[in-house]
Amino acid sequence: MARSWATLGVDLHLEPAASGGLRRGLTDALRDAVRTGRLAPGTRLPSSRSLAADLGIARNTVAEAYADLVAEGWLTARQGSGTRVAERAVSQPSGRGTAPRHREPARPAHSLVPGAPDLAAFPRTEWLRAARRALTTAPYDALGYGDPRGRPELRTALAGYLARARGVRTDPDTIVITAGFTHGLRVLGTVLRARGVGTVAVESYGLDVYWELLQQAGLATPALPYDELGTDTREFGGAGAVLLTPAHQFPMGTALHPDRRAAVVDWARRTGGLVLEDDYDGEFRYDRQPVGALQGLDPDRVIYLGTASKSLAPGLRLGWMVLPPELAREAASAKGRSDTVGVLEQLTLAEFLTSGAYDRHVRSCRLRYRRRRDALAAAVADRAPEVRVTGIAAGLHAVLRLPPGTEQSVIQAAAWQGLALHGLSFHRHPQAVTAPLDALVVGYGTPPDSAWSGALEALCRVLP
Repeated sequence: MARSWATLGVDLHLEPAASGGLRRGLTDALRDAVRTGRLAPGTRLPSSRSLAADLGIARNTVAEAYADLVAEGWLTARQGSGTRVAERAVSQPSGRGTAPRHREPARPAHSLVPGAPDLAAFPRTEWLRAARRALTTAPYDALGYGDPRGRPELRTALAGYLARARGVRTDPDTIVITAGFTHGLRVLGTVLRARGVGTVAVESYGLDVYWELLQQAGLATPALPYDELGTDTREFGGAGAVLLTPAHQFPMGTALHPDRRAAVVDWARRTGGLVLEDDYDGEFRYDRQPVGALQGLDPDRVIYLGTASKSLAPGLRLGWMVLPPELAREAASAKGRSDTVGVLEQLTLAEFLTSGAYDRHVRSCRLRYRRRRDALAAAVADRAPEVRVTGIAAGLHAVLRLPPGTEQSVIQAAAWQGLALHGLSFHRHPQAVTAPLDALVVGYGTPPDSAWSGALEALCRVLP
C-alpha cells in the first residue's frame, strides 16, 4: 500500500517497490526529489533516526536508502557534517525534435514563511483523549444548532484562561467563538459598517488579507506611521476604529510602547472609537515578562481577538472575540446560527483547556521555539555578522535586518536554493508613510524538527 508523508519540507510519496519494499520506495522518492530540484544541492538531510521517526519506518531502512544514494552520487556523507544533497548540476532529459515544455516552478524544499507553528508538534494523543472525554460527557443538545456565540463550555473555559494568562477582563456571555481570526474580522466588518463606521486605521506592516477583508466590508484602511516606539497611536484622523497587534507587532516584533498603549485607549474613550486587538501569539514570550492584553485597560472600548492557530494548529479553525456586551449581541447576530464553528472542536478545546493539557503543550512548545530562536540568532551572528536579528523576545518569527538594497536579491537567491522566504516589503501597506527597510521575516516555528537544520543552513547560504 502506498504511503505519503510530508518531511524535509518536501512531500515524499513512498510506493513500496515490487522488490526492495520500503527501502526501494524511499530511495526512489529521495532520488526524484533531488533530480527535480525539490531538494537543493547542499541541503542537509535529517539523521536516519529522525527521518525514520517522521516516516514511521525502521531506522535501518532509512540508513540503507541513504547509503544507496551516496553510492550513486546523489548524496554525500562526511563525518561531522551529516548527509547532504551532492553539489552537482541537475541534468534534465532532452531529445531531438522534442518541443520545449512549460515547467512549473518546483515546490520549495524548505519554508521559513511566518504565520504557522510546527504542525508536526500538534499534540495528537492528548487531543484525542480530550475529544473522547468531551464527547462522552457532552449533553445531547450540544449536537444541535446551539447558541451563535458558541458552546458555553468553551466560552467558560476561555474566560478563565484569558483572565489568568492574558489579563483579559470578560465573562462567558461576552465571548463569541469564530472560525479563526479572519472569520472574526469579517463579522466585525459587518458590525462596524452597520454602526456607521467608515474607516479602520491599520498598521504600516501587517497582512494584506486583513486589510482586504475590511475593504470588502466597505471600510477604508489608512496606514498609521511606525517608528522605534511601535505604531504611532497619537492621531487617527477620522477613523472610527483601529486594528493593532500591540503585544507583539506583526511582523516587526516590537511591543507597543506604554505611552502609545495609553494614547490609543484615551482616543477610544474620547471619540467613542473602538480598538480591535489582534493577540495572535500571546502565549510565546521568552526574554521579557508577558505584555498583557490591551483589553484589560478598557473592556468597553477594546475588542480582543485570539485564536488557537499559533498555539495548536490553524486547521482547527478555532478563534474567539471578547467584546463589550452590546457589541457581543451585535456580533452574534451578524455571525448568525448558520455560520457556526464545529461543536466537537469547541468541546474538545474546552476540555483541553480545563484539564491543563493546553498549558502543558504551550510550555513544551515555548521551550522548542526558544531553542530554535537561539540557534537562528547564533547562526546568523556567525555566518552573516552584517545582518542584525531583531524582534526575537517573543513569537514564532524574527526580523533579519539586511544591508540597504539587498532584500530582493536575497529573496531571489533563496528561491534558487529551494527556500521559501518573505521579505519585509511583502508585509508593507501600500499607503505606508514609514521609510521602507530591507529585511527578512523568518518564521522559525514553521519547519518540523527534522527539517529545521536544513532550512537554517539554506537561509545562512543566501544571507549577504
